[in-house]
Amino acid sequence: MPTAYFNPPECRRHEMGPGHPECPERLSAIDDWLIASGLEPALQHVDARPVDPKDLELAHTHAYVAEMGAVLRECEASGERRAVDPDTSANAHTWRAALVAAGAAVQATDMVIDGRADNAFCSVRPPGHHATRDQSMGFCFFNNVAIAARHALDVRGLERVAIVDFDVHHGNGTEDIIAGDDRVLMVSLFQHPLYPYSGAVPKGTNMVNVPIPPYTRGGEVREIVEAMWLPALERFKPQMIFVSAGFDAHRDDDLGQLGLVEADYEWITLKIKAVAERHARGRIVSVLEGGYNLQALARSVAVHLRALADL
Repeated sequence: MPTAYFNPPECRRHEMGPGHPECPERLSAIDDWLIASGLEPALQHVDARPVDPKDLELAHTHAYVAEMGAVLRECEASGERRAVDPDTSANAHTWRAALVAAGAAVQATDMVIDGRADNAFCSVRPPGHHATRDQSMGFCFFNNVAIAARHALDVRGLERVAIVDFDVHHGNGTEDIIAGDDRVLMVSLFQHPLYPYSGAVPKGTNMVNVPIPPYTRGGEVREIVEAMWLPALERFKPQMIFVSAGFDAHRDDDLGQLGLVEADYEWITLKIKAVAERHARGRIVSVLEGGYNLQALARSVAVHLRALADL
């Protein structure tokens, strides 16, 4: 089965104003590179459906979903942009984009569990891994990966899933949602100190947080993965792996100061894939998070997809 690829047009209509790094052009850059590299025809393109708003409560509180939903629907009705925190705002299309982004992750989960795809990548925005149970932040409204992981557990009946997060920023929202849930193992690495200035002390025993200093390069990151991530994943034996795929640890990305390059993202993906093949029937759902240098983002997503798709 080819890799399922979700690239919903609704996700391009959400935007947060001129000059904002989390922009629609991110998805366009990925598309253009996949076409130019010849990778695009090898993927199984799937139309994403919006998630049922009540399913957002798999990861978020009822009160937060109701409050944020009301704000986003108001923006939809009025056509006006509204700030929801200092660096995150909504426009008339944000509600639909957020539902479709989470929906793509849930739909990808079902496809992979049902054997209709070996694995999947969701090229979606807004991203999700900073959204906590009851707070938006860091460009994120709802936590796409946490919602999908909980769907695999609570709806589809899996017993153990892993979340891998290699974004340059700590996935504080995902940690807030799943810390203490022994059905989930989260392994992550992130630049520290850097926004959101958290993660150095894990919130639960099911977390493997690895804060790393600025200017850490790929060789050191590979050593960390080998020494800290892989043994934990092997012990846990996940039945499915979810990836918060942020590519802003790339050396060309100005929102962080790490030194990864495309070969490092390929290597990390292959290591994740090997764990999935041993323990999870190869089941992986990867969801886009950060990555703000358009060229570096596009190249990095392409090698990630090539590794997932065995191309």
